[in-house]
Amino acid sequence: MTQNVLPYDALLLCSFGGPNGPDDVIPFLKNVTAGKGIPEERLAEVGEHYHGFGGRSPINAQNLALVAALRAELDARGLRLPVVWGNRNWHPYTVDTLRDARAFGATRILTLVTSAYASYSGSRQYREHLAAAVAELGEEAPRIDLLRPFFNDPGFVRANLEAIEESAAALDGGLPGAHLLYVTHSIPHTMQDASAVTGPGYREQHEDVRATIDAALAERHGVAVESSLAYCSRSGDPRTPWLEPDVNDRIAELAAAGVRKIVIAPIGFVSDHMEVAFDLDIEAMETAAAHGVAAVRAGTVGVRRVFVSGLVDMILERAARERGEAAPSPTVGALAAFPDAAPPGSCRMRHGEPTGIPVLGGDDD
Repeated sequence: MTQNVLPYDALLLCSFGGPNGPDDVIPFLKNVTAGKGIPEERLAEVGEHYHGFGGRSPINAQNLALVAALRAELDARGLRLPVVWGNRNWHPYTVDTLRDARAFGATRILTLVTSAYASYSGSRQYREHLAAAVAELGEEAPRIDLLRPFFNDPGFVRANLEAIEESAAALDGGLPGAHLLYVTHSIPHTMQDASAVTGPGYREQHEDVRATIDAALAERHGVAVESSLAYCSRSGDPRTPWLEPDVNDRIAELAAAGVRKIVIAPIGFVSDHMEVAFDLDIEAMETAAAHGVAAVRAGTVGVRRVFVSGLVDMILERAARERGEAAPSPTVGALAAFPDAAPPGSCRMRHGEPTGIPVLGGDDD
């Protein structure tokens, strides 16, 4: 069958966004925390993380690199599908990107959210964001579909596997004897519980990726693999329970148990943005050094060819299904592919709490 991207005439890369310079930092953080009552002094404290990198988030250049990689992969397959980029929290804002795409003739756009896992912050919040953009554009709005969560796509998992192997090679003795510390962004317990109502929850999605990579490494290298899942970037009210253990606490626990080398694998992140650059490359590495642990950090999937190729495969599969053709969704691990349209009530911030906020990419109750 000839590859075909119809009915789509554009691909939107939809991401979180980040400041482009020092003057953007506080306005950006106000966008991110709007309605949460975060005091100005706390924003200034968080802003220092960005100022340590010149006030510029690395996420913007990384999104541009992914856009270029997707265009290159599409071009290499002879597929004509423009790729555009829009953000939830900073320029270019999604609504402006969609307005421009519509002006250039795009009427139906498939959206790739830069989050591999399903949860409120990783999926539903983007669906709310896109619904708001469509409402703002009104009759000018193109039709928007969303690509399903891709945590168990073979390309995503293989890219993480390769990154772990490459980083482990820098340790004395390589992978044998190293503890693999998989890391993702923490979320509140309430959000975790809500993510598990209509399918495997956020934590369970990560545990499936962990088990899949562990098994592949054991088979490829003939070694017993010791691993665990930890979390970073906790924020908000300290009285609210969030998923644990924190990555720094887990490093201290491993050191106390006699572990002397670890590979930190940021499987929860698509690119090396601030949570990776600060929370892992600075804080976690300092913690490891303070406890006498040799640590290396695996790369994120970024623009690895196997990851980008897998995304394009998913785009083609979704397009085929929208044309009424049979197109299975290959996965690895124990969990099935998530549906194209999110189930009603899925990935709320809290289970059973009506939001009254419109969403795209699935019906809601």
